[in-house]
Amino acid sequence: MPITTTTDFKHLASIIGIATAATISLLALKYNNRAIFYEPPEGIPMIEGHPLVGTLLSQIINKDRSHDMDCEAFERLNTLTFSASAAGLRPAVVTINPLNIEHFLKTNFENYVKGADLVDALGHMLGTGIFISNGEHWRIARKAASHVFNVVNFRDHFTDVFIKELNIMCDGPFDERAQSGEPIDFHDTMFKFTLDTFVMIAFDVQLNTLSSRGTIDFAEAFDRCQEDCLDRLINPFMPIVEAIKRITPGQKTIKQHLEVIDNLVYGIIQERKQRLSNGEKFKDLLSRFMDTQNEDGNPLSDKELRDTVINFLLAGRDTTAQALSWTFYNLMLHPRIEKKLRDEINANVRDEHESDSRALYEVVKHMPYAHAVLYEVLRLHPPVPGNVKVALEDDIWPDGTRIRKGDAVCWSPYAQGRSTEIWGPDAKQLRPERWINEQGELRRESQGKFPVFHVGPRVCLGQNLATLEAIVAIIFLLRRYKFTLAPNQDITYRTGLTMPMKNGMQVFVEKLA
Repeated sequence: MPITTTTDFKHLASIIGIATAATISLLALKYNNRAIFYEPPEGIPMIEGHPLVGTLLSQIINKDRSHDMDCEAFERLNTLTFSASAAGLRPAVVTINPLNIEHFLKTNFENYVKGADLVDALGHMLGTGIFISNGEHWRIARKAASHVFNVVNFRDHFTDVFIKELNIMCDGPFDERAQSGEPIDFHDTMFKFTLDTFVMIAFDVQLNTLSSRGTIDFAEAFDRCQEDCLDRLINPFMPIVEAIKRITPGQKTIKQHLEVIDNLVYGIIQERKQRLSNGEKFKDLLSRFMDTQNEDGNPLSDKELRDTVINFLLAGRDTTAQALSWTFYNLMLHPRIEKKLRDEINANVRDEHESDSRALYEVVKHMPYAHAVLYEVLRLHPPVPGNVKVALEDDIWPDGTRIRKGDAVCWSPYAQGRSTEIWGPDAKQLRPERWINEQGELRRESQGKFPVFHVGPRVCLGQNLATLEAIVAIIFLLRRYKFTLAPNQDITYRTGLTMPMKNGMQVFVEKLA
């Protein structure tokens, strides 16, 4: 008999409502601590979350301390590997086991790729660049980049740029604050230094952020796009958030920030083509990549050039600025370590080295304690604190963990560096001596135990460049200044693709005689 009355409709609606509520209740009972339909792998503990949504809410609510939450989870579960689920995101297995990390990043490299969700989250900024590409496209890009990041370029060109920008930084903001006695935001200054340095290395363009008093549009846009990348990665509702921003007065959208980046980069590319056609020569990354070919055997398009250089600019600018900021923060907290480092610098570096890039390059190579300090800081404050890939097929890890096709495979250098099971009972303490062997030489750890520069075929091409720049900067600054932390500061990280300081770092600058 057809339903024709309002009462019949209400009755049907009530039945549907009761059935829906009953179904949700039953599902909530079954999936009371994990995402709906998620079945955790056997043999490893699972981090518990809320019914039906798993850890999604805690990921969003606690985003600002997500790295410490990883540490707490490993300690609470007393494990080096656990599983996790969040509604709307892939099932995840998270590990800090060095053997597992070497397995999926090196031994069985071909089975683990940058997933489509990662590409979707980062692609609007990084395009098809080397950091989020896979397969043959990645191999071609990697091969081309390997010819650029070589010893000759490090020694003969890149170091000259570092020294030039260091002198600008010292003669400008640091000398000014040493004279005035006012504090300076060390973290912000390092970001300006590395941005100027890497824009010069990448484009042969003097951006002059170190001499700027205000906000640099390009730097602001770069920072905001990075924050958006992480938000897109952990929050499936970001498209809705971005849609709301588009109709909110006074709110800059990610599209607008990307336009700032693209206008600068594409403008430089067009200018460079014109200048090259006039016979000018350049040593920067842009010109070197203009001489390379893509997987089709053709010169890189403007879009490919843009993506390539933006990827390396992201890697170079942010990671080095953060490494320097966290290094000087720790030196100010540990006077013994600072003195020992100053002693090594004074014993090896002379004034003439600072104007001779080749000589300085050779000196830096033979300073084990400077390297040890840097590596120890990177162990505790890794510039890329967490990372993720996706399994193409089922696999079994060295610790027996069973990985299923489509699983997100996550590793946390931040949590690993603070694990007492991996680094010993003093894991959370800064002790550079752990990197020095009995002969006084630098100790090398396995990539799986210290994956700060990645592992296997994707190991960081700019590792030597970043290390060189950081140590050269440390040498310049410690030979000239004594830094002291300003009081009443909350020095902590801001969650993102990398690990900057959330509130900056105010320091007093004293110029040494």
